[in-house]
Amino acid sequence: MKIRFISLSALCCAALVLLSGCGKKDDGKIRIGVSIPSADHGWTGGVVYWAEQTKKDLERKDPKLEIILSTARDSSEQVNKIENLMVQGIRALVVLPQEPAPLTGVCSQVKDRGIYLVVVDRGLEKNIQDLTVAGDNSEFGRRCAEEMAGRLKGKGNILIMEGVPCEVNTLRVNAFKNVMKKYPDIRILESQTSNWSQEKGLKLMENFLQKYKQIDAVWAGDDDVLIGALKAYAESKRKDVKFFIGGGGAKAIVKRVLDKDPLVPVNVTYPPRMIAYGIEFAVAAAKGKPTAKSRREVIPAEVITPANAKYFYQPNSPY
Repeated sequence: MKIRFISLSALCCAALVLLSGCGKKDDGKIRIGVSIPSADHGWTGGVVYWAEQTKKDLERKDPKLEIILSTARDSSEQVNKIENLMVQGIRALVVLPQEPAPLTGVCSQVKDRGIYLVVVDRGLEKNIQDLTVAGDNSEFGRRCAEEMAGRLKGKGNILIMEGVPCEVNTLRVNAFKNVMKKYPDIRILESQTSNWSQEKGLKLMENFLQKYKQIDAVWAGDDDVLIGALKAYAESKRKDVKFFIGGGGAKAIVKRVLDKDPLVPVNVTYPPRMIAYGIEFAVAAAKGKPTAKSRREVIPAEVITPANAKYFYQPNSPY
């Protein structure tokens, strides 16, 4: 009977450990979970970089703060890792969703547990978050279009290399096309998805070069895509394209703007550093001192030119 009593006690203790957050002690730590995609391309590589830098900076300033950084290769893994974060006693969660639909359910669970939720960049299917931190995608598309139309002086044949089909891409492309409606002498030859991929950008540009004999300008809605497109154009030995416009602020592209490369005269920002702002807002809220002025904080899209490129050039960043 005595042996049985000890076994039952052990089971009860084990259950209590699980319920208390997988062994996490009430040590006074303020824990913040951060769930982001793995560095599967340049922009997300920049997101991981800025998340890591922010974690180091904030934890160094406040020893009571613990930021638990979690990366995931796909939506399924991201859901599982968020579930794991929830049992670690986090007070706030910052999430950049791989995809809106699969992440909405688990984020609803986060909210049900009273955890402060910050969504960065891509939205969820339902606006359940406490705060959204995102770039201004409509402004991004508009500024790219205005720069292109101005440099073409309202006339020419152009191509559009779209991103992954999602709200971010739709906002950008619609804003771009709305500007172009003002310029009847600018002809959009074709608009195709490039999946924000350097490899896809290379192949798509190769196809465009074979298909069209006269191309005046190309809008690659992402700098990873632009890098691939520029490589394809260089290998083609053609000279008809006047310039390319990308976006995102990749250091390789910003350097070309800084060096006054005529093929890359400008760029438009969509900074991966926005994850840092999301983390900072989450920390402030978890400490009971929220700093966000509204439920949506928008990072403006800025035009990078040779005159200001040095302020946007981050040589130590992977992006």
